[in-house]
Amino acid sequence: MAQILLLHSAYGLRPAVTEAAERLRAAGHTVHLPDLYDGKVFEDVEAGLEYRERIGTDELLRRAVGAAAPLLTPGTRLVYAGLSLGGALAQNLALADEHALGLLLLHGTSDVRDDAVVEIPVQLHVAEPDPFETEDWLNAWYLRMRKAGAEVEVHRYRGAGHLFTDPGLADYDAEASDAAWAASLAFLSELDASLDD
Repeated sequence: MAQILLLHSAYGLRPAVTEAAERLRAAGHTVHLPDLYDGKVFEDVEAGLEYRERIGTDELLRRAVGAAAPLLTPGTRLVYAGLSLGGALAQNLALADEHALGLLLLHGTSDVRDDAVVEIPVQLHVAEPDPFETEDWLNAWYLRMRKAGAEVEVHRYRGAGHLFTDPGLADYDAEASDAAWAASLAFLSELDASLDD
């Protein structure tokens, strides 16, 4: 089964993130769940974003790289996954790993350099509309990912809040969350099957 590095959102390592990891483990996958916030967890997005700014993007990326490094053993092909901020970090890691198996993004993306090469399957789950992932941004992101060589699949959830998979937040949408996790598990199953090809 797949080896997955799952990165948390700007809220920190909330119970919903550990529950997501358990959901993936129950499907047979090995999930690595680093805490990039040193135990800090936030209940509102403003406080989480303020803490993210205090740490800084470069330091968060360094921490994510540090979490991935021990997993990159010969023959291991990681699936990078993340929620919101964690999705942005996961995307950066996947684009830097020529052996990445896939990229699973929930609620967040990152910029794509014009010279990027990322010939892997990518699945994105995003609210529609989403204040953090605007229509113009997502269209540009999609085109750049396709230009880089990625096989991109986008799932949009009309009316859902930004972090709609977290039952502890006002954003939560049970129907959208169930649909996103079902599609995510199917995506991971396909990636797993591709290892045998």
